[in-house]
Amino acid sequence: MPLIVVPTSQLLWMRVAALLFTCVAFSVAAHGAYLPHGAYLPHGGMADWCIFCWAFSFACTLLVLLVELFGLQARVPVSWSNFPITVACYAALLCLSASIIFPVFFLRHQWASEPRDHRIVSTVFSCLAAVAYMGEVSLSKARPGEVAGYMATAPGLLKVCQTFLACIIFILISNPVTYDHHPALKWCMAVYCICFILSMAVVVLCVGEWTGCLPIPFSKFLSAYGLLAVIMYLTATILWPVFQFNKSYRRNDDPETIAAAVITAINFLLYVADLVYSARLVFVSG
Repeated sequence: MPLIVVPTSQLLWMRVAALLFTCVAFSVAAHGAYLPHGAYLPHGGMADWCIFCWAFSFACTLLVLLVELFGLQARVPVSWSNFPITVACYAALLCLSASIIFPVFFLRHQWASEPRDHRIVSTVFSCLAAVAYMGEVSLSKARPGEVAGYMATAPGLLKVCQTFLACIIFILISNPVTYDHHPALKWCMAVYCICFILSMAVVVLCVGEWTGCLPIPFSKFLSAYGLLAVIMYLTATILWPVFQFNKSYRRNDDPETIAAAVITAINFLLYVADLVYSARLVFVSG
């Protein structure tokens, strides 16, 4: 029978705090917040997204805690130097998004005292969970000169942010569809998809310890992909606002379209930073 080891570290308490905060957030929201559910109800998709953010983060954190408490790291089929911090980074972004979306859609114009009180509690604990996950990422990330998994380094964390922001873009431009009235906008959608798939492939390769399966050195693959992604995202950063906000090409000033343009620019900057880190990695190792 596995021996249960209970380490008393800051990292452990951050994970326990995040576990409790996410549990309270989705439990209170599900119990008495009277949220709409389903994409066909007003804001139902947003309610489902927030519940998913809290429940997914809770489940993944519980898994990490159980594996570490029972000392099963060597038996799980993933890289334990990469998996926990990847989970924590995604959970931080998910809870942060829920902390913004939930009050915007479900606290404004809500005057019934009991549902409002439940929604306030969920919002507060969602914010606390986001802070706890950010603390976990800060404690887990690699320090200068420290040997750590790729996902614990700045480029690894940038990959997580890139894929998360791409998912937000997909949500913004797909309901309703805002990229089908010009070939340039379809190209932008292709950019988002290609870069998301490649960034997610890097995350999966690192977490699954499959980087050795590549036909070229992993560092050179990162540099080549980083350069390609920067060029592609640069085109999307220029083309998206030109063909969405210009009256000659059917002006579209919806908040979702504007948000997609802003997030595209942010992701472009993340890819530039990623390319700089990857290039330094190649030159240093070369």
